[in-house]
Amino acid sequence: MKRSLLARSFIASLAVLSLGVFSPSVMSQSAATGKSIKILVGFPPGGSADVIARVLAQQMTAKLGGQSVIVENKPGASGRIAIDALKASAPDGTTLFVTPSGPMVIFPHVFKKLNFDPVKDFTPVSQLAGFQFAVTSGPKSNVRNVTEMLAKAKSDPSTASFATPGSGTVPQFLGVMLSDAAKIELQHVPFQGGAPALNALLGGHVGYGIDVVSEILEAHKAGKARVIAVTGAQRSSQLPDVPTLREQGVAMDASAWFAIYGPANMPAAALSRINTAVVAAMKDPATQAKLGEMGFNVIASSPEQLAAVQKADLNKWEKPIKATGFQAD
Repeated sequence: MKRSLLARSFIASLAVLSLGVFSPSVMSQSAATGKSIKILVGFPPGGSADVIARVLAQQMTAKLGGQSVIVENKPGASGRIAIDALKASAPDGTTLFVTPSGPMVIFPHVFKKLNFDPVKDFTPVSQLAGFQFAVTSGPKSNVRNVTEMLAKAKSDPSTASFATPGSGTVPQFLGVMLSDAAKIELQHVPFQGGAPALNALLGGHVGYGIDVVSEILEAHKAGKARVIAVTGAQRSSQLPDVPTLREQGVAMDASAWFAIYGPANMPAAALSRINTAVVAAMKDPATQAKLGEMGFNVIASSPEQLAAVQKADLNKWEKPIKATGFQAD
C-alpha cells in the first residue's frame, strides 16, 4: 500500500495551551533542554509518514520557541528499525517516533516473534491524523452499492473476489471483517502493491478492491471504477456522496491513523511539553490545510486518548487477523 505502507483528558500538566499561545514556563523549559528533538520515521522520504513528520517538525520548531525539531528516516523491516532505535533512546523527550497504526496494533497479531511490546515499551504522545479505506467495484461488476454486492456474491460466489496491496495488509483484514459482518465469503487476491491491485480491478480480473481512499480516488472520479462504500465511522471528506458500510447495513467500521510516541517512562514534564507542542502544531491552519489535501483527517489528542484508541484497535484487529491464519517471521 503506497501511501499507507504499506495512518487519544490530558495528564496533569505543568504547562497549558490557550488559544495557541504558550506560557513562558513552556518556552523557557523547552529552550533549556538545548538539544534538538529528533523524530524518527521508519519509512523512506516522500511517503505519508515522512510528510506528516516533516510538517509536524516544522510547526513544532516554531511552537517550541526555536528549539529545532528534525526528522530522521530509518527505513526497513516495515518500520521496525526505527522502532528499535526509539526503544533504545533516553526518555527525555528528545527522541520521538511518527508511525502509522499498523506497528502498534497489527504487528502484535502478525509476527511470530516481535522484539517490542507496543504498550509497555513506548509512551503515547498524540494521534496525528486518521484515514480510511474504500470498497470499490470494478467496471465489469456493474455493482453500485453494498446491497448489490452482497446479493451478487451470494448468487454467484465466483464474482466475490477482492484485490488488496498484499498479504498481511490492513485491506486484507478489512476484507475478512466484511465477510464476517455480511456473512458472505469473499476471496482475497493479494498483489504486490496498490498499483497492481488497482490494475487488476480495472481490468476486470477481480470483482472488487479494498485500499486507501486516496489510491482509488482518481479512477473513481474518472468513472473507471466505483467506490461503493468507505470503511470509517463517518463519510470521507474526499467522497462525501459515498455512504459508509454501516449506512448500508454492514455492522462494522475500521480506519487507520498516524501517531507520535516517545520511549517508555517519559517524565510527566517532558511528556506534557511535547504533547502541548504537538497539539498546537496539528491545530495550526497550515498543518490542517496541507494534510487535508492529502486526504488525512487531522487529529490532536491527549496521551490518554491515544492509549485508549491503541488498546481498542489492538483488540479489534485480533479476531480478523487470526481468522486469516496469516503470520510473518
